[in-house]
Amino acid sequence: MNIASPQVGIVSLGCAKALVDSERILTRLRAEGYEIASTYQGADLVIVNTCGFLDSARAESLEAIGEALAENGRVIVTGCLGGDVATIRALHPAVLAVSGPQQYQAVVEAVHQALPPPHGPWESLVPPGGLHLTPPHYAYLKIAEGCNNRCSFCIIPDLRGPLVSRPIADVLGEAERLAEAGVRELLVIAQDTGAYGADLGHAAQSWRGRERQADLIGLAEALGELGIWIRLHYVYPYPQIERLMPLMAQGTILPYLDIPFQHASPRVLKAMRRPADQERVLERLANWRREVPDLAIRSTFIVGFPGETEEDFEGLLQWLEAAQLDRVGCFKYENVQGAGANALPDHVPEEVKEERHQRFTEAARQIADRRAAAKVGQVVMTLIDEVDEEGAIGRSTADSPEVDGAVFLEGETHLSPGDLVAVEIDAAEDYDLWGHPVGPPQ
Repeated sequence: MNIASPQVGIVSLGCAKALVDSERILTRLRAEGYEIASTYQGADLVIVNTCGFLDSARAESLEAIGEALAENGRVIVTGCLGGDVATIRALHPAVLAVSGPQQYQAVVEAVHQALPPPHGPWESLVPPGGLHLTPPHYAYLKIAEGCNNRCSFCIIPDLRGPLVSRPIADVLGEAERLAEAGVRELLVIAQDTGAYGADLGHAAQSWRGRERQADLIGLAEALGELGIWIRLHYVYPYPQIERLMPLMAQGTILPYLDIPFQHASPRVLKAMRRPADQERVLERLANWRREVPDLAIRSTFIVGFPGETEEDFEGLLQWLEAAQLDRVGCFKYENVQGAGANALPDHVPEEVKEERHQRFTEAARQIADRRAAAKVGQVVMTLIDEVDEEGAIGRSTADSPEVDGAVFLEGETHLSPGDLVAVEIDAAEDYDLWGHPVGPPQ
């Protein structure tokens, strides 16, 4: 029996660049098995690729959206005018989704959500959650590109441009598909996760029947509804972190924060063009831990930054001891072509960098060892990553894959990757834990 393929129509307005965008969208959809409809009546939905260069072009685009709604009723809007979500939704609240120029993936995912692609066992070679280089039970969820910060040691803004956030419905749609495909942990990433949505004016979009705010809090709340582990990475210490604590305390997202502090010396931080109120940070850390006692905090630091004195470095070690961070990475400073820090005076000799790196790493290890030892006798939820003839290896809520510690369950060969297990901790060393299951896998 032949099943008719879904039909998609398109109205392409504006310049040749917009026409190429429309061609790319149609090429992707056609490759997935969609048919291209030539009339409103023959289409299951219509994409309107808008122009917003002049006021007259904006008016034409808004008129075209209204015509498509009147003739078909199911409309997805993209293109230059798509950046003005508020205007479009104020005049045409019935549109299914809105995205800006060159956001091909957002358009395709909006089509998927409104009109699922055809599927046949001999035709579709791509799994529902897409192709990933991670194990099937966890995946990275990129929510934005680029960065608006101008740290003197970094050239990411030059390489990737300013912050460009994905629309929240786009992000949540991908997350939902991953969860449905069996992913049990999503690792939320961006160059600056905490700034998510700022470039969108934090515009809300509908998902699962509710308006969702395009900021880190709104995103975390919505992701928490998927019933899987949600782990936040690269969160700068903006004030909204305080609003994440209740979500962690109630189990909506994991009690885990990855905050790149980079240093503790006010003088060095100023040269890095980074926030420099580390005493205030210590107060915030203490407050967060009072609200979320099992909160795990990971961070990265740079030693040997140009101009860093022994006094600066000793101050960093003292701050590290006061902060009692659970997971710490440390890098020796090196010049990066195009970075402003290259021109700073008083570069630190390599042998001094190496000596400071060793001292810092040992201090961080001792802190982690003490904090891990305090978990002996506790029960921690553990996500299994590997199983071999010796047993299982997993991660607690305090451990992100590849960068943090592990939980070893010797002899537990009956478990499978992706199992979620309650584990009582028997021993600890440095960043790692050893334990045994105290209940069946979930």
